[in-house]
Amino acid sequence: MTADAFPLCGTRAVEAEPVRLRAGALSADLVNGNLRTIRHGDIEVLRAIAYIVRDRDWGTYEPELSDLVIDQGADAFSVSYSASCVGSGGSRLDFRATIKGSADGTLVFDVSALPESDFETNRCGFCILHPIAGLAGCPVTVEHTDGSVVATKLPELIDPWQPFKDLRAITHEVRPGVTAECRMEGDTFEMEDQRNWSDASYKTYVRPLALPWPYVLPAGQSNRQTVSLRITGDSALPASAAAPPVRVELGEAGARLPDIGVIIYPDEVETALANLPTLAELGPQQLIFHYDPTRGHGLAALQSFARLAAAYPAGTTLECVVACTGDLDTELSDVAGMVRQAGLKLSAIAASPSVDRQSTPPGSAWPECPPLEGVYAAARRAFPGIRLGGGMFSYFTELNRKRVPAGQLDFVTHCTCPIVHAADDLSVMQSLEALPFITKSARAIFGAKPYRIGPSTIAMRQNPYGGATKDNPGGQRIAMADRDPRHAGQFATAWTIGYAARVAPAGLEQLTLSAFTGPFGVLAAAGEPVAEGKPRPIFGAIKGLCGLAGLAHVAAKTSDETKVLALAGRAASGETVMWLANLTAGDVTVDGSVLGQGQLVMAPYAITRIG
Repeated sequence: MTADAFPLCGTRAVEAEPVRLRAGALSADLVNGNLRTIRHGDIEVLRAIAYIVRDRDWGTYEPELSDLVIDQGADAFSVSYSASCVGSGGSRLDFRATIKGSADGTLVFDVSALPESDFETNRCGFCILHPIAGLAGCPVTVEHTDGSVVATKLPELIDPWQPFKDLRAITHEVRPGVTAECRMEGDTFEMEDQRNWSDASYKTYVRPLALPWPYVLPAGQSNRQTVSLRITGDSALPASAAAPPVRVELGEAGARLPDIGVIIYPDEVETALANLPTLAELGPQQLIFHYDPTRGHGLAALQSFARLAAAYPAGTTLECVVACTGDLDTELSDVAGMVRQAGLKLSAIAASPSVDRQSTPPGSAWPECPPLEGVYAAARRAFPGIRLGGGMFSYFTELNRKRVPAGQLDFVTHCTCPIVHAADDLSVMQSLEALPFITKSARAIFGAKPYRIGPSTIAMRQNPYGGATKDNPGGQRIAMADRDPRHAGQFATAWTIGYAARVAPAGLEQLTLSAFTGPFGVLAAAGEPVAEGKPRPIFGAIKGLCGLAGLAHVAAKTSDETKVLALAGRAASGETVMWLANLTAGDVTVDGSVLGQGQLVMAPYAITRIG
């Protein structure tokens, strides 16, 4: 990182710099004992090979490494280290890892684990990530544990379940004449389509999800696993050259850009009312009011929403959790009665059963839940004349696995979260790559049905995969955390503009990427890079998106979308407005000639408005 981490990422904690390992055309980055960005020449072959230990809530342990030795030669490299994870009650898992790479295109990652005491885990073993860019929908050869070999393809649309099970090896083409075989030994592996969670990868992992979890690794019983990558074939590698400035290209104008919403929780209304001028300056077209009777929300919450709706005229949607503990008509009619008593004027209601906020993984029993047809019918009877939405208040994963009867709905909705599996800066920014696949898959399921996304934020507002989100009082980069320091830094501005750019071609009617106040909001809390109560950097990004709402989306591409993303809209007057976002932690030069500009040097995680 080339600038102070605090204003950029909201934390003074700096991520460990990766160690670049090289052996001929083979290269990989060593980060905290695992491998990232494994390349052959300039092509990413694997996104990661990582040895992962997860707790009973799917949280990921951060092993303590010791005895690290790195040997880098001219045509080979090797790495060795010891590591340990300490679980609840003082349980402990130790493991020893070795990594070897050579110029002939061979890479071997071997781990032997030994629990010091009985060790509870949901997963312990290797995860291998294949990238999606250039691979989605492409041919692969799969070898199964019974020795059978099948020629197939990686899914183009997002697979709700596991595309491949009982895996021993996967082979794909790196470039014409060059193939990569990834072989897994020591346990049974299967693949899931991580684009469900907005991860930019297909993940092959150890231990089938159909087996019980959590499970216990018995004390003193060793476990060894090995992942081998073998790249073969003859192909002249292109000569490396200095990276040119990123170019921007504009295309045709299309559907209107979406309204921008902010999520409002009952305990945040008073702060919002105290900051009405700032809310007006932000300019959201929609207020989404979160109502959850399982959290004690009732008439008082609806009355507070009514006060804010009266003070800030905008579209209003009640995000209504349905407890489903009794008669549906009675429950929803009671809510509608309190809405009328509170004087809350609604433009729409989105209804979803409370139980659907928890995920049902493959092999698990579906929880009891009234048929969604009945839930939506009761909501329509209780709120006649108001637009009705449904879907999931959790993530696309759950919507893909439980596809709602959209014929009863006026719009479909879901959220995303980029820190379900990993929370490092690179993984969070790479999650933007998965968003076009999510919207394309949603459109394949629901067609032209009006479509909303959000609230989607870096932090996780609720955990469908465990008992709760992770507390993060120290403001660290933690997967599944209830708050994330980067939301308060410049990082969030680039992620937000990048998010909007990636989903713009889908023709959403509404996009929500923040709250107004609170941990997901645009106003700062104490101890952040800006003063308490002042706008966070993300304020400028959300305000910019609010200003684009309703304009015709203009297709905008850049020559390197891993570095810079572009979002453009055209007004009826013909004026084009564009936002650029630098997704990297370094300066990036942009060729702005297509925009009537010269070369622009964008600072780390900077956003720039042109027009």
